[in-house]
Amino acid sequence: MRWPGWFTGEFFGTFLVVFFGCGSVCAAVTTGAQVGVFQVAIVWGLGIATAIYLTGALSGAHLNPAVTVSMAVWSDFPKGRVVPYMLAQLAGAFVASAVLYLVFGDALREFERVNGIVRGQTGSEASAMVFGEFYPNPCGRPLTAEARLRMSAGAAFGTEVIATAVLLLVIFCVTDERNQARPQGLTAATIGLTVTLLISLVGPLTMASFNPARDLGPRVFSALAGWGSLPFQVNGVGWWAVYIVGPVAGGLLGGGIYTACFKRAYREVGGR
Repeated sequence: MRWPGWFTGEFFGTFLVVFFGCGSVCAAVTTGAQVGVFQVAIVWGLGIATAIYLTGALSGAHLNPAVTVSMAVWSDFPKGRVVPYMLAQLAGAFVASAVLYLVFGDALREFERVNGIVRGQTGSEASAMVFGEFYPNPCGRPLTAEARLRMSAGAAFGTEVIATAVLLLVIFCVTDERNQARPQGLTAATIGLTVTLLISLVGPLTMASFNPARDLGPRVFSALAGWGSLPFQVNGVGWWAVYIVGPVAGGLLGGGIYTACFKRAYREVGGR
């Protein structure tokens, strides 16, 4: 059976994003390999840039349902491809999580043993965070009532909306051929560095998703890998409101800002 090029691009591209990105979180939490949010953020950014360079010619390298939905609304991306793209992205994210568990499984179990964490019980978000996301960022520790004061549900939702809007605005602007200052050969690197900047800012708060597939695929895998319902309970409805709805809404906002403010301006400056 031969997969269509777009499926190959979205599946393997999202696989690489999660493998490198969540892999950096796995290494940071279980081994202390990364020190500080920037070291995790730069791995995410480089991973995204690498994935775009490898798969852009196959599928446009959306690698994110928020990108796919925004492209369908604000550009000429076929609406009939939206659901297939998202399924490919989710599948790639899920498989990447399984591969990471194969690599880091022993380290995760030792981390839990040393810290007295019982997988699937209250407090095990400290280890589940290497897959799905939680607010505020557990930073490898169980979330206490005091820690939760750092980020309310409303603030987390707003943060994901704003950050994803910035990301989509950058994506639309750097891929617009009428933007005479676009980075061209460095487009993927620019997008990756934008993600690095955003994670450096909001990663300590919401863990910086911006991507429903990146969150949901690993979150479902963690539920099947022993954490059970906990990944869907720690933040209540926040798991979908903040990490699914938030990025999609933010992507639409970013695309809308581009369309209203930048698209016409680029046309006027470029003379076409």
